[in-house]
Amino acid sequence: MDALIPRSSGRLAAAPRPNLLRLRATPVAALTLLLVACWLSAACSPSRTVEAARVLRDIEAGHRPSGLKQVTPPPARTFIRFAIDGREHEADLYLPGEPAKAGIVLVPGLTPRGRDDARLVDFAMTLARARFEVLVPDLPRMRALQVTALDAEPIADAARYMDARQQSRPLGVAAISFAVGPAVIALSEPRLLGRVDFFLGVGGYWDLSALITYVTTGYYRPSVNDSWLYRPPKAYGKWVFVLANAVRISDPWDRATLEEMAGRKLDDKNAPIDDLVENLGPDGVAVYALVTNSDPDRVSALLNALPAGLAEEINLLDLKQRDLTSLPVVFVLIHDRHDRIIPAEQSEALAAAGCLWPLPAYMRRRRP
Repeated sequence: MDALIPRSSGRLAAAPRPNLLRLRATPVAALTLLLVACWLSAACSPSRTVEAARVLRDIEAGHRPSGLKQVTPPPARTFIRFAIDGREHEADLYLPGEPAKAGIVLVPGLTPRGRDDARLVDFAMTLARARFEVLVPDLPRMRALQVTALDAEPIADAARYMDARQQSRPLGVAAISFAVGPAVIALSEPRLLGRVDFFLGVGGYWDLSALITYVTTGYYRPSVNDSWLYRPPKAYGKWVFVLANAVRISDPWDRATLEEMAGRKLDDKNAPIDDLVENLGPDGVAVYALVTNSDPDRVSALLNALPAGLAEEINLLDLKQRDLTSLPVVFVLIHDRHDRIIPAEQSEALAAAGCLWPLPAYMRRRRP
């Protein structure tokens, strides 16, 4: 597991300029909690380091007993409704049993259970025990395994709600896997600029064309000038891509056929689908040709042949096409080197695109 720490914002005091930091950690969020715990204090004091270690062990423990649970009061998880500019949202709010030191919006990845996913609930409870006030928004499209740039708005609304609750404390946004895209886009919301201090991305992406190339063919490049490398991808990734994007196919027959095709393959990767393939129309054939292609050099042409609605959504979600250097946010990126759905090189590219600046020594309190 590698952590990539890009540039600092103006709200952080900078340490001497380091190289790109890569540290190994066993739990998915281990390094993240260690860093954030240090940032929320005036320095990385021994007591905060001990607390961070307890947090890491609590992540590993999940709902089971841990040292952190023994020394902290239980957080409260509350269902809430809130509205921003007339838009109504539902969410879970996790309140620590002690005064909160920071707020964080935690965005689930693609999971049918959404904010009720047991792993997410355990992680949110750990964050609350570490004295974060945690908001987990309900994102129906994510629960339907659909990734869309439209979710940037409810994510931004969630962050604005948290900011309004307490403006004098640090505020962060955390997103998992494919949710990193909409969450990063949310940071560009004009009414959110300057309000979010740090962003945590776990297993996210940057270049959708490169990601689709890997998901469908298994080939990737460490950088644009490198030769193709191969690592077997999980078949799950390509069929989730089909399921997530079938809704953008205008032909109802093709849409239903692709959904059935993806459903079979997600249940059993060896399930036959020839009977469905032969019934596809032009739009469905274009999608099927992309996900069954094994030549990385053909991907660009196959992407250009996709139906207009699907191609447009891919462009909207592609972080490579966005200028991230102007975002006044500290990025903390964590990725499993052995990820076979989103390669770790995607987080490295996202870090590089964000312009690496000095590692921040501590996070200042936000505006009074």
